[in-house]
Amino acid sequence: MSRRPSSLWFAGLSCALVLSSPLRGQQQPAAAPEPGTETIDYHVLETRMTVPVSIGAHGPFNFIVDTGSERTVVSEELARDLALGPGRTATVHSMTEVSQIPTVIVSDLRIGQRTMEDDIHAPALARTNLGAAGILGVDTLQQQRVMFDFKRHEMTVMPSQASPGRWPEGTIVVTARSRFGRLMLVDAAVDGERVYVIIDTGAQVTVGNTALRRALERRSRLGPTAQVRMISVTGGQFTADYTVARRIRIGGADIVNLPIAFADVHPFNALELLDRPAILLGMDALGLFERVSVDFANRRVRLLTPASSLDGAVIHIAGGGSTRLGS
Repeated sequence: MSRRPSSLWFAGLSCALVLSSPLRGQQQPAAAPEPGTETIDYHVLETRMTVPVSIGAHGPFNFIVDTGSERTVVSEELARDLALGPGRTATVHSMTEVSQIPTVIVSDLRIGQRTMEDDIHAPALARTNLGAAGILGVDTLQQQRVMFDFKRHEMTVMPSQASPGRWPEGTIVVTARSRFGRLMLVDAAVDGERVYVIIDTGAQVTVGNTALRRALERRSRLGPTAQVRMISVTGGQFTADYTVARRIRIGGADIVNLPIAFADVHPFNALELLDRPAILLGMDALGLFERVSVDFANRRVRLLTPASSLDGAVIHIAGGGSTRLGS
């Protein structure tokens, strides 16, 4: 699940993205969209992406797009305003704990022109902890390919079987593994230490586990740390040790000087990653790319590097050939 860290510790920190893939050529004209494909404008809320979601005849409401959340969630306030009926109790794995949370029944949930055919039993949580009217989880995206265009502030949703279209030379394509329903990248490293990576678009910052911290300490690669307080969507609080990773490699891309918070948050336990170096890759890292595509059914992630500086990031490109990586 997503979380909302104190902005005090993370404001004004710069990151750089360094690529080992080639500078892509001029972009080709966009192909006609596949049937079932829809592009939706998104907005940025505290560095996280929100898209307009309608429920029945009501809305639109801003929902955070969270690839780290297994379930779609609505705020208690929205559920009350719309008089949504009670559903079955759900087990919710937040950053801090496992909780039994009442759900509400959401019918006719629409993202743009796309309507979810089945009723959704959505956990209802306090808006002050969610940070929005709701969270759009992977339960609504399982058979879809989702592409985030950070330059245009657009999200495109299409069936996984549809053609991905033309991606410029230099696009990094990573084949992921599925672990307990989550996509996990395995060709990655933090300051030379190999890690498992979970892409989490609902997270403002990147979080590493204690196994990674210890591995970096053994190699004298852990920089100075400071403590930061973080809040989960269920309202639970925990303390993390914050530092800056000098280099995070994902396939052919290196992210330089990225803030990272260390804590053995519950998702690492749920994914059985407490004893293996791992990170939850948040929007602070993903937002450095021009485009990111996540294909849930085919377990494939595409990362398009920016052609020029983006939000202060410094880009260096060398080498040759588009990079395709498998697990």
